[in-house]
Parts: sequence; C-alpha cells; structure tokens
Amino acid sequence: MASSSNTEIQKMIVLQSSDGQIFEIEESVASNSQTLKNMIEDECADNTIPLPNVTAKILARVIEYCKRHTDAAANADDLKKFDADFVDPDDQETLFDTLLAANYLNISSLMDMLCKAVAEMLKDKDPEVTRKKFNIVNDYTKEEEDEVRKENSWAFDD
Repeated sequence: MASSSNTEIQKMIVLQSSDGQIFEIEESVASNSQTLKNMIEDECADNTIPLPNVTAKILARVIEYCKRHTDAAANADDLKKFDADFVDPDDQETLFDTLLAANYLNISSLMDMLCKAVAEMLKDKDPEVTRKKFNIVNDYTKEEEDEVRKENSWAFDD
C-alpha cells in the first residue's frame, strides 16, 4: 500500500498503560520491543494491548526512546545526545521504572543503555556509599560482613 510519494501507511498499535492511558504508535516503533513485535507477528495486536506493569509516565518515555531509535534520518551525534539526556542518574525512581519497563517490553538497546548507566553509578563506590545511594539496608551483622570481606578480599581495597 504505497501512495504516489512512496510513503507507506503504517499500521497503528494501541497500547494501554497500567493507569489506563491510551497510546497509539506506529508498528515500526512498537517493533523495537521484542514483546510487542512477537504479539504483532502472532496477530495478537489487533486490539488494545494492555501493559499492566508500565505507567503512562514511563510508557511515554519508552515510546519517545523507541521513536528516536526508529527514525532512519536520525543523526548519530543527535542520537548520542538524546541518549545521554534520556538517562538522568539523579532521578533514580524514573531510571529504575524505565529499566523495569524496558525489561518487561524486552527492548534490549534500552536495557543495555540503562544498565550501563546504573553500572556507572556504582563504579568505584564502596558498599556504604552504594547502600546509601540506593537506600539498601545492611542486613549483615558485623561478623558476617567481616567474613564476606575475608572470603572476597580480592574485591576490597582495604
């Protein structure tokens, strides 16, 4: 189905976020998600696809990422800048919710980028700084922690 200008009419895919918001996106954009791509190929995407694990706020971000990475005309430098701006290490809640959505939707390029961002946040940090940054409660006793440090002395600088 091509018009005289050789533009192809894209099938639209309808997604519904966990909080009920509807998003209509082109099939090529949805295909960035292996989960959605499989549903499209299995002809399970003829109706609205509910995404019970993804809020509207996060789904909008994921769609924005997929649109940018689907755009064939995207300049590599512009895409690098977009990706750098997309990851905000100061907004951990959004970062982790987006990471969970990327995992749920199986968008490997987004997963890779966000996991790298989290790894960079952890790089060269001692356990106490990491616990504080990620609000992790230390449930080891002093003796258990000393034992772990002894068994894995190669991993600690002290």
